Amino acid sequence: MTATDQMRAMLDQLMGTGRNGENNRYTLRFHDGKVCKSFLLGCCPHEILASTRMDLGECPKVHDLALRADYEKASKNKDYYYDIEAMEHLQAFIADCDRRTEAAKKRLAETQEELTAEVAQKANAVHQLAEEIGKKLAKAEALGEAGEVEESMKLMGEIDELRSQKVKAEHEYRSSMPASTYQQQKLRVCEVCSAYLGIHDNDVRLADHFGGKLHLGFMAIREKLTDLEKTAGPRKAELRKGGSRNEREYEERKSRYYVGGRELDRRSRVHRSRSRDRKVGSSKRRSRSRSRSRSRSRQSSRRRSYSRERDRR
Repeated sequence: MTATDQMRAMLDQLMGTGRNGENNRYTLRFHDGKVCKSFLLGCCPHEILASTRMDLGECPKVHDLALRADYEKASKNKDYYYDIEAMEHLQAFIADCDRRTEAAKKRLAETQEELTAEVAQKANAVHQLAEEIGKKLAKAEALGEAGEVEESMKLMGEIDELRSQKVKAEHEYRSSMPASTYQQQKLRVCEVCSAYLGIHDNDVRLADHFGGKLHLGFMAIREKLTDLEKTAGPRKAELRKGGSRNEREYEERKSRYYVGGRELDRRSRVHRSRSRDRKVGSSKRRSRSRSRSRSRSRQSSRRRSYSRERDRR
């Protein structure tokens, strides 16, 4: 994005579609069904998880900073109930993510060597300490970058204490099983973002995970959902009880709104479609290559035949 584009986006975000009297260039308004209501509230998973391993691709709804500015201005005078739509969107999305997390846990249980209850408890203790170290280390790094040196150093002291506890927990875990079994990587699934974490992952690897865009993105989505359920949940009951025009408008928008775990399925379909396109393209290239090779072979054969005929003459 060029500097001019960045300045234009900032103006759109601050002033909305009416900046410089440009209302006519916008055919959409923020209340249009094609506009992403989760984006208007700053919580669309397509935007939050962009450029991560779980990139969902482009949102099927319109994202526009100017429309968000228009909504923020208009919502001061009228309740559009978009927070309820966003809540249901995130509820369906997170529910599908949680189903996938449980499926990943089931696959691990089927493929990894089963541990006794005592050993599993010790392994979980190591995992929990490792996760806590990773989270605190990521936070300490963020505080250090923000100039909060004192707070960062305080966290590093807590991390040192946790590391000592982890060494003891690892010793207990190691001594409870044969050496060959201990060397095998025991995995678990992150409850927030569904990524795989290993019991032998070092602190840097864990800090990269817990401070990474994917994990932080899922944390932001889950925290936003928790907030919306506290505020929009009761309002949803009020909306239905009222039986007003607002409820009819809400239900109409909801019927057209692209929600839920289907986004992850759509991501999978897009990935498979791209994979098929690459295979088809590769097949066509191989076919053209074979055709060119056969053509060159025929031309070479003709030249050799012509040369032998000329020699006989």
